[in-house]
Amino acid sequence: MKKKLLSVLLCSVMLVSLMTGCSKNTASTSSTDDSKAAATQAPADTSADAPADTAEAKKVGVAMPTKDLQRWNQDGANMKAALEEAGFEVDLQYANNDISTQVSQIENMITNGCNVLVIASIDGGSLGTVLAEAKEKGIPVIAYDRLIMETDAVSYYATFDNYMVGTIQGQYIVDALKLESEAGPFNIELFTGSPDDNNARFFFGGAMDILNPYIESGKLNVVSGQKAFEEVATLNWSTEEAQKRMENLITAYYAGGTNLDVVLSSNDSCAIGITNALVNAGYTGENFPILTGQDCDITSVKNILAGKQSMSIFKDTRTLAEKVVEMVNAILNDSEVPVNDTKTYDNGTGIIPTFLCEPVFADASNYKELLIDSGYYTEDQLK
Repeated sequence: MKKKLLSVLLCSVMLVSLMTGCSKNTASTSSTDDSKAAATQAPADTSADAPADTAEAKKVGVAMPTKDLQRWNQDGANMKAALEEAGFEVDLQYANNDISTQVSQIENMITNGCNVLVIASIDGGSLGTVLAEAKEKGIPVIAYDRLIMETDAVSYYATFDNYMVGTIQGQYIVDALKLESEAGPFNIELFTGSPDDNNARFFFGGAMDILNPYIESGKLNVVSGQKAFEEVATLNWSTEEAQKRMENLITAYYAGGTNLDVVLSSNDSCAIGITNALVNAGYTGENFPILTGQDCDITSVKNILAGKQSMSIFKDTRTLAEKVVEMVNAILNDSEVPVNDTKTYDNGTGIIPTFLCEPVFADASNYKELLIDSGYYTEDQLK
């Protein structure tokens, strides 16, 4: 009897031990499974304040027109640095001002899995077909500085206020010549940019809205009579073409001693060519015409300090790059994209939501504060 009781007790102890062990194993397995589930679910939680789906998995294609102009080198470098700092992979390409090259580069960006395209176009009307591919694959497109025309694939536009650029240049001329108080007349010639760049019409239109009342009143005299956009446009913003045209104007209208008081130039690459022609024609010192520009290229800033160019519009591309990074982040996180203009920029298929940065001008009186103190250039670069 005692032996049977002892056997029963031993069996009971063993059964309790086995049950306890199973309970511990079950709890351990359940805990491990919960941890694995939590780890699996965690990446699905994304924040609107951070690049979507871990930024390193997202690629941004940046297409720039050329390396031949200093400003596009700076734009591309600033864009790449800002996007990479935000955690994105960047495919930056320059097209040497060749449309077919830019089309091919954008095709490759689409094929290689870019999630967003940022495009400064060579010809704003030549990208419709390739961008239709981007739209078909659901790839948003940000037109950078130059509006891309005649395609509904453009999602957003980021630029400086191009009309304001022109009004600042026009007002600078008004103030420099004291047109409100001086009788004149003052002789002026007009230069603007490439006819295939939509911005050129905004630059020229803004300037002429300021200058036209003085032209109509006779205080400003366009000696050549060349006032229409098509007459004063400069293909590809070419320094060489601007120089040739200025040389022709000097020969035809100013060789007999007629004084040239002012030249409106929409940007620095044209202004450099105009300066070359004026210097070759013997213009120096106080008889050098008032000359406008845009982009604050190093050569033009040096010309400003030497008295051969009066001013240049300063568009801090670091500011524009930062804004584009904000736009890219918002797009990839399905959050509201920052824009401040929904009325002005129609690319032929409708209004493109736009963010406009504000330009300012630099001249000999304020270049140090704007360009040196801000870190945009070093003093050695301007020597």
